[in-house]
Amino acid sequence: MRIIIATIKSWNIERAQVLQKKYEGMHDIVIYTAREELSVSNVCDFKPDYIFLPHWSYMIPKEITDNWECVVFHMTDLPYGKGGSPLQNLIVRGHKETKISAIQVTERLDGGPIYMKHALSLEGSAQEIFVRCSEIIFREMIPQLLQEKITPIPQEGEPVIFKRRKPEDSEITSDMEMNTIYDYIRMLDAEGYPQAFIRFGDYRLEFTDAAVSGDGQELSARVVFRKKE
Repeated sequence: MRIIIATIKSWNIERAQVLQKKYEGMHDIVIYTAREELSVSNVCDFKPDYIFLPHWSYMIPKEITDNWECVVFHMTDLPYGKGGSPLQNLIVRGHKETKISAIQVTERLDGGPIYMKHALSLEGSAQEIFVRCSEIIFREMIPQLLQEKITPIPQEGEPVIFKRRKPEDSEITSDMEMNTIYDYIRMLDAEGYPQAFIRFGDYRLEFTDAAVSGDGQELSARVVFRKKE
């Protein structure tokens, strides 16, 4: 098979390279890590059997999705949780676990038919969760799609739409309980995400590395003071 893997996050790029080496001589795999690489001309030249898009943040040209089998991996049990910021929206709603849904890309946002789902724990920091998710996608889900011809099944049930969160939604406020503060810090503690913060005079205090004591009465975190622009 000829496979394109398009992703922008370091944890996925590392695992894509491992997969590429594992299947050397069996499948022809190329890895795209920049928006301009996933172009109509490049795809036409390569003629892939699959285009896998774990954590791809850009629009995919219609000429590509209409003519090639494109698979995205969405971190919710679809049709629950269509839309943006799935991890953060799940955590603020109190979810402790979720499912990764492998779906075919269609014109409907996160509305394509489903190839498979896989359970995912939401414990730990966002970075830890993303790495855990990546391991499942590259070690289990993609290999299964390459080994079996799976026909995706249309989604069923009433959809729940998530709204993409903005950086200002990450502010920690004085009315929050300890567990909420912990969740706010950990759910944004990952490469490329704006950290949870507190406004403090002329400074913005940004938090990472949250930990809660055994009795839940104390929270520790790393804080960086940034001068407001």
